[in-house]
Amino acid sequence: MTPIISSSELKNIPAENLIILDARTGKDVKQNYLEKHIRGARFIDLDKDLAEIGENAAFGGRHPLPSVEKFAETLSDLGISEEAHIVVYDDKSASNAAARAWWMLRSFGLEKVQVLDSGMQAAEKAGLEFSSGEEKFDKAALIKKNHWSLPVSSLEVVENELTNDSSTVIDVRDAYRYKGESEPIDLVAGHIPGAINIPFSENLDESGNFLSPEILKEKYSQFLKDKPEHLIIHCGSGVTACHTILALDYAGFPIPDLYVGSWSEWSRREGKEIAKDI
Repeated sequence: MTPIISSSELKNIPAENLIILDARTGKDVKQNYLEKHIRGARFIDLDKDLAEIGENAAFGGRHPLPSVEKFAETLSDLGISEEAHIVVYDDKSASNAAARAWWMLRSFGLEKVQVLDSGMQAAEKAGLEFSSGEEKFDKAALIKKNHWSLPVSSLEVVENELTNDSSTVIDVRDAYRYKGESEPIDLVAGHIPGAINIPFSENLDESGNFLSPEILKEKYSQFLKDKPEHLIIHCGSGVTACHTILALDYAGFPIPDLYVGSWSEWSRREGKEIAKDI
């Protein structure tokens, strides 16, 4: 199953076993969901459901993964079974929590998971039906898992791989953040020494849709030419990094490692070198 689905394709999916997740983020996001969402969509919260935020971002970053057991409870509460066909959307061209939700659902072991191309905006243009208020659904039986199945890297692994030149570490943040010109979210501007910058926005066309698998394959093959094959992807806090992991999977590459702590962890950890290109 391709990880990307268009609004027109979503229109034609049988309702049986289909679960749509609204993964929008931002101020008053739950109220925004209650006011308007794709009909039948169930709200999933980045900070509460897709992360377990700790006291100190220097250890785990701003959006650490929750335990797999806690995520299993979230899925049960959302009525998600192992047979479900899940489609996730956000309002940022799938570049934010929709991609993070996709990664977590896949890493949990669910196979039929797709992200809505260009998100809520595309759904509106395509004439999908919208509704408001809470959606009613039943809980599902708890799915028992004991580990995340997709590869992750820790700060220590990233540092060791870069020291040994055995992995390519990709920072998907905007170029101005990578270069250290300014930093709108974290405490320090700059990047991990040795990481290369391929902004996640380059996965999209001018309309906010994912580039075709063929174009993505060609682009990343050129980017990664003559570099170590093993990939580690990071961003600010392990959220938009999943957008590039999604794009790589869509293009047919092996799913790379996610450095969940990302820049928010590295930049706060005492003694870690910070590079700038200014």
